[in-house]
Amino acid sequence: MSSLDRRAFLGGMGSAPLIGTALAAAPYQPAQVAALKGAAKSVVIPTHEASSMIDERLDFPADWEVNVMHMRGYGAPVLTQEQLAEGMSKPIGTAPLRELAAGKKTVVITFDDLTRATPTYEMVPWVLDQLREAGIQDEDILFLGSFATHRPMTHAEVEYKIGKDVANRYAWLNHSCFYGCKEIGTTTRKTNVMVNQTFLGADLKITLSGIKVHYDAGYGGGAKAVLPGVSHIETVEHNHNVILRQTKTSGPVRIFKNEMRLDIIEAARMAKVDFSVQLMYDHKLRPIQVRSGDIVEAHHNIVRVAAKTYCTPTAKDADIVISNAYPQNAQAFHAQRWIGLSVKEGGTGVLIVQHPLTLDPIHFLNNRTASRSGMSYYQQMAQRVNRRMPAKAGLVVYSQYMSRRLMNNYAPGTQFASRWEDVISILKERHPGASVRVAVYPYGGMQHQEIELDG
Repeated sequence: MSSLDRRAFLGGMGSAPLIGTALAAAPYQPAQVAALKGAAKSVVIPTHEASSMIDERLDFPADWEVNVMHMRGYGAPVLTQEQLAEGMSKPIGTAPLRELAAGKKTVVITFDDLTRATPTYEMVPWVLDQLREAGIQDEDILFLGSFATHRPMTHAEVEYKIGKDVANRYAWLNHSCFYGCKEIGTTTRKTNVMVNQTFLGADLKITLSGIKVHYDAGYGGGAKAVLPGVSHIETVEHNHNVILRQTKTSGPVRIFKNEMRLDIIEAARMAKVDFSVQLMYDHKLRPIQVRSGDIVEAHHNIVRVAAKTYCTPTAKDADIVISNAYPQNAQAFHAQRWIGLSVKEGGTGVLIVQHPLTLDPIHFLNNRTASRSGMSYYQQMAQRVNRRMPAKAGLVVYSQYMSRRLMNNYAPGTQFASRWEDVISILKERHPGASVRVAVYPYGGMQHQEIELDG
């Protein structure tokens, strides 16, 4: 399926019924939400990223005060294919890709996995066109999964990421953080840099990334395609654990003075990346901004826009906070942060995890770190997030797909519901009467607080 066809197809999914419990994933799921007695207020949220891309309707009692907390850039114009190509054709800090590719023999192009919502398939056609015009043969192009210590991707997942035709026409590989890496030096912060040797061996190295908040490295994208993207687990561990513990400069939106990030940049410079593309996308995963060129300069340029786009006002002392983990359901604890920031003491948070894969338990570095403390990875993650919950606040997880194994990783007292009407019943019991204040973060996995850049 071409990039344009894919966009038209995904756009068409918006015409699906808004049924609150999503399109039935199994025959026992209801076809629609049971109607609330009396008039109801409704909020539509996106769900099922990298799956069906479904809109869902959440109904609330009419006498509740419901506030939808959109990001500042909500409604930003979506780039056309022509605008996207034009943006990538104006590189920052490097020569145009076609010129860089001239005379090269082998090319490696990195891409992220499904824990990131980047619509990589939007960037790929232009990149391949530039390589083709430079005389690069299809058999000399390799796509390399750049997802650090996450699990390998399946072929179907790669088809979604880079496009079905591309995944079947070009060679692709999963990066392994355990083997096949080559030492290329040591950073000034003592990180021994070991990087995928296939990546290092290419004549032309290209990285494709998306821009989304990262709670330690500031934002995703940029140099993170190398460290942790295609680095050895020991390299990642020193950067993610040792440097993170030693310094106090990391955090969301922290890019320019973040020592963890600066270490990442130093490693990427050692790997000598030739060209990168950095893409911003909206709540429906459509491109809204793009930069290309130098892996650091292009990234710095676009995060200045991202900081004014993804930032979201923080509701305070809400009785009920609804946070949708989309588009990062595999790491839903990121969206759960909004609950701790906004719910009042004794209030209730609702975490929406509407995706067939639910929480992805395979993260080799975090599994390693957690096992040293005798916990599973998600027990450790839940413990971190639950520390931020106000006293006596309750948590409800709404998901059609939550298994008992995953439920057991949440704190005692967490309630689970696979139907939205059951969520409403729980909320009514906890918050009887009128004048209930509700804050809804409709795509909490990509929203971040209103934080100023550090440079």
